[in-house]
Amino acid sequence: MRLSPDSITIFENAYFTLNGTILFTWLVMALVTLGSWLATRRLSTGPQVSRWQSCLESIVTLLLGQIGDVTRQEPRRFLPFIGTLFIFIAVCNLLEIIPGFLSPTGSLSTTAGLALSVLVAVPLYGVRDSGFGGYLKKYLQPNPMMLPFNILGELSRTLALAVRLFGNVMSGEMIGGILLAVTPLIFPVVMQLLGLLTGMVQAYIFAILAAVYIAAGLKVHEEKEKR
Repeated sequence: MRLSPDSITIFENAYFTLNGTILFTWLVMALVTLGSWLATRRLSTGPQVSRWQSCLESIVTLLLGQIGDVTRQEPRRFLPFIGTLFIFIAVCNLLEIIPGFLSPTGSLSTTAGLALSVLVAVPLYGVRDSGFGGYLKKYLQPNPMMLPFNILGELSRTLALAVRLFGNVMSGEMIGGILLAVTPLIFPVVMQLLGLLTGMVQAYIFAILAAVYIAAGLKVHEEKEKR
């Protein structure tokens, strides 16, 4: 039983290895790009809109509401990044219902890459708001001796994001594989439905935590500026 797409080798030579994680990630990216093109090619502001646009507007409205609730800030500034994270992870997990498809989020390299993007986004949002020098000052608060601890806190938070998503996806696949092997006539449909629900929950949790981390960094800096 293959639990990670890393174990699937599609192509290999002395310079490059194409494994399942890379291939399935490319497929998800292509599918998301195609869906985005279909949803935005004929945007309309009138009473009649396409089904693709209606679906897109529903997703955007839902994300704006959730981001605004957890960050208590203008949500549109976070929407491109948080929305991309959510849609990518959700599509990866939903496609697991297709036989032979292994979600890229079942690979630690993918979840680590997503977490690293959050690690980079936190200071980028901070620098955009406060400038480079102003943002860096927060790492020296309340005194310069806290610099290594503040940096370590950022890194550990990123590691927690990666391991949480990877562990949840992997554990779900392992439990599903065991149950399907033991009772193949009873659990397949139930496990597929449970997998879809779990995949959406994990996409939601990752995106919301990313929004919380970014907003928390901005809020901490704003509070210190008021003192």
